[in-house]
Amino acid sequence: MFHVRDEDAALDIVQDSMIKLSQHYGDKPAGELPMLFQRILSNCTLDWFRRQKTRNALFTNIGDLEQRSGEDEGYDWLEVHANSRDTETAQSAEDTTQRAQILQSIEKEIQELPARQREAFLLRYWEEMDVAETAAAMGCSEGSVKTHCFRAIQTLSKALKAKGIEL
Repeated sequence: MFHVRDEDAALDIVQDSMIKLSQHYGDKPAGELPMLFQRILSNCTLDWFRRQKTRNALFTNIGDLEQRSGEDEGYDWLEVHANSRDTETAQSAEDTTQRAQILQSIEKEIQELPARQREAFLLRYWEEMDVAETAAAMGCSEGSVKTHCFRAIQTLSKALKAKGIEL
């Protein structure tokens, strides 16, 4: 869900991964299945991103620009946004915009990482897998995972500092 930012797509990816796992690896020992599943899930996610890139290059979703019909006709985005300021934890528009821009910059820099570095970084720090699990999922040694993560962190740190973002 965090990787694709679409709950329905995430559920579809997990379902496809489970089907592939059961079809192709049903005869494997139960201890090997979690790592196999993680690798299949990673590959299915990459495939989804590739399909999205192709689809977005070919089509424009005009429906996103139009107001939805039915029960949403009376929905007013400005009214909802204005009402959200009533909470004690509400932030100024400047803070909200700045935070969104920082997150967008971080996501963009993560997407710019080489594929193996991005995969290691996301598995270790986003999926919170340990080094051994990440190595098994990626099909490489633990040392390679550490190297990929170190390089990813160094690259992200330099890129974000160049943009004036220090975390």
